This record gives sequence, structure tokens and C-alpha cells, in this order.
Amino acid sequence: MSRIHLHLLSDSTGETLENIAKAAIGAFENVEAVRHFWPMVRSDVHLDRIMEEIAANPGLVLFTLSNHQLRRRLETRCRALGLPHVAALDSVTDALSNILGQETRNRPGRKHILDEAYFARIEAIQFTIAHDDGVGHENWEEADIVLAGVSRASKTPTSIYLANRGYKTANIPLVIQSPPPQALYVLKHPMVVGLTVSPERLVQIRRNRLLSLNQAPETSYVNLDKVQEELAFARRMFADNGWPVIDMTRRSIEEAAAAIINLFNDRVLAEGA
Repeated sequence: MSRIHLHLLSDSTGETLENIAKAAIGAFENVEAVRHFWPMVRSDVHLDRIMEEIAANPGLVLFTLSNHQLRRRLETRCRALGLPHVAALDSVTDALSNILGQETRNRPGRKHILDEAYFARIEAIQFTIAHDDGVGHENWEEADIVLAGVSRASKTPTSIYLANRGYKTANIPLVIQSPPPQALYVLKHPMVVGLTVSPERLVQIRRNRLLSLNQAPETSYVNLDKVQEELAFARRMFADNGWPVIDMTRRSIEEAAAAIINLFNDRVLAEGA
């Protein structure tokens, strides 16, 4: 197993850079990438503090910095340390420059636009944390997405991931003995999505959870017949209300979130048509 430190520096939220790094690392086998994420790098003082960390953990430096002075400072420091450094978007912008016949330039107000996106993402994260596990159902109409599913169907991690992409997300556990509030069935703005998983996989996830909490691993919570009954209850609810369903059995959180975002975008387009 090869191990590498990967430093990601961005003057914005860094989401694009993080996706590029993830895709690049995924092209290699047996590689452990220790990622150091540095978003919102916009001053020399901030960069100098980061360089101390980079010097202590040398590795590949990937960056997207629009400020030319800051970029030159980073490149100079990396060369002095003998560290490889790559401007992640340069090859793409160079190709576009050649095709379009014009130079790239920083547009006035662009930083302000990025700031707005950043604070919108923070607002989405705060909303999502405050509306986890069925809490605050009186505010669900403010959500973009509401996830519903049985216990341990990956509702919370998927919600947090969607929030980091800027979507206000609430989630609710579906329990046979405790039906969800009526508010769930009359939502207008949010898109309700059902999350499901195979019974065998769900039993495994729940059993591991109980063991991690030092609780008895054999209860009705992990009884296969009971789990199948819970899942059947959830599936009936999804079908009765016409909610789209995402099967989490073989999906990562990232893959599930991407599928949900596609559903959400399709819904927005359909409503605008």
C-alpha cells in the first residue's frame, strides 16, 4: 500500500478540487491518500500557515487560486521545498483559451458570487443538522429534499453530503409503531425520497452498530423477519405516495447523493417546463 499526502488549496469552497483529487486517486490501486483540505485561501498570512503544515507533511500540492500574487507565492514556496505542485484547472482553461481565442481573466464580483455560494452551503448544513432524525417537522416545507427510510438506511450521512452540496435536507425514520407526522404527506416544495436497502445488508449494518455500542447483538432490531416487515412497510409508503426510491444496498453515499440530485434537477426542469 503506497501512502501519499495530498494538499488541496482553493480560494473558494474547494468542492471542484476535491472531486478532481478523488477521481485521480481512484485511478490507482493500493494507494492511501492522506488528504489535507484548505478551502477559502485568500491571504498571504493564511497561505503561510498552510505552508508550515505542508512542509511538515510533504506531498503533492493541488490548487485552484485565481489571485496571481497568491498563486506565485505558493509556487515559489513549493519549489523551495522541492514539492510537486499542480494547478488543477490550467490544462482545461488553456485549451478553452486556445479555442475561444481569448485570455482568461478574473471577473469583478466573482469573489462575491463565491461567497454567496459558500454561505448558502453553510445555511444548508445548519438546516440539515437541525432537522435530522425527524426533528423539526414543522419546518420541512423549507427543505429542498426530505429523506425517509427505516433505521440505519444511511439517511443522516446522505443528508449531510447533500447539505455540503447546498441542498437543505431533512430526514425521518420510518417506524411501524410510530407513523410519521401528517406534514410528511402534504409537502409541496421539498422532494421526498425513500431510501431502502436489502434485508440481509440491513441486518448486518444494524448488528455492527449494536456491537460498536457494546449492546446485545441479538434483538428484534436485527431479527430478519422483523427487518423484512419494516422494509415492506416503508416500500408500501413510498409506493402509495409516489415517492422516488433509492436502493442503498450497493451504493456509496456519494453515488446515492448524485442519484438524488439528478432526481431533484429533473423535478425542477419538469416544473419549469
